[in-house]
Amino acid sequence: MSEEAQNCNHQCEGCNVEDCASRTGGGIEKFKLHELTKVKKTIAVISGKGGVGKSMVTSLLAVSLNNAKHGAAILDADVTGPSIPQAFGVQGKQIYGDDNGIFAAKSKNDISIMSANLLVETPTTPLIWRGPMIASLVQQMYTTVIFGEKEFLLIDMPPGTGDVPLTVFQSIHVDGVIVVASPQELVSMVVEKSVNMAKTMNIPILGLIENMAYAKCPHCGEKLDIFGAGDLNKVAEQYGVPLLGELPIDPKLARLVDEGKIEEYSEHYLDKAVEVIEKL
Repeated sequence: MSEEAQNCNHQCEGCNVEDCASRTGGGIEKFKLHELTKVKKTIAVISGKGGVGKSMVTSLLAVSLNNAKHGAAILDADVTGPSIPQAFGVQGKQIYGDDNGIFAAKSKNDISIMSANLLVETPTTPLIWRGPMIASLVQQMYTTVIFGEKEFLLIDMPPGTGDVPLTVFQSIHVDGVIVVASPQELVSMVVEKSVNMAKTMNIPILGLIENMAYAKCPHCGEKLDIFGAGDLNKVAEQYGVPLLGELPIDPKLARLVDEGKIEEYSEHYLDKAVEVIEKL
């Protein structure tokens, strides 16, 4: 290890030291899934900021993979802002345990789901915790919960580049990341931060997904750029990663999420993303 790496201050942004443990995860033992959980590939879904629909994209990816006959599970690592259970209509009472461990909740179509919101008294009970405790809970959900035999585990990450993303990237074997953004120029700038973090941590970037990309006129079907024309294509080209899908603003999808029925959504906006994941 170089002298620069030995004197690491753990501030990765702008650092070019390739053999640093904070960058490579060197010396950090990877967490292991429960012995009764069998997962072939793990994908993290990330965003540079909140409010871009990362959790909804994670949910739709799981639904799309499941519809393509690939068993899917979701680990909701967005501990302080969990929304995955709401989208699938699962409740804390569906979590149970026995001598083997804690079993993940199951959606209507057998998607395994684990979230901090399934561990609290009510869905509106907040977890007012500091970063290290949140990262520790994510570790415990990953290692102690039984998801069953699934082809793909999707990890819905909290926004930003803080404690939990760092814990996941350093301590969990992640086969690839998908970055979610919305069209605004500011968001595109933040996307670059997420892409750069994944590259810094040596995690393969599978591609970008643009949410709220447009709306369709209910009368003529014309595409309307409500938030302006996005420039994610430029970001994708700059970093050599594909744009995997563009999700419109769809009142039907919003209604199904509110009703806990996202599995009833039948559009195929994420088929390209599914194809990329299938090739892992």
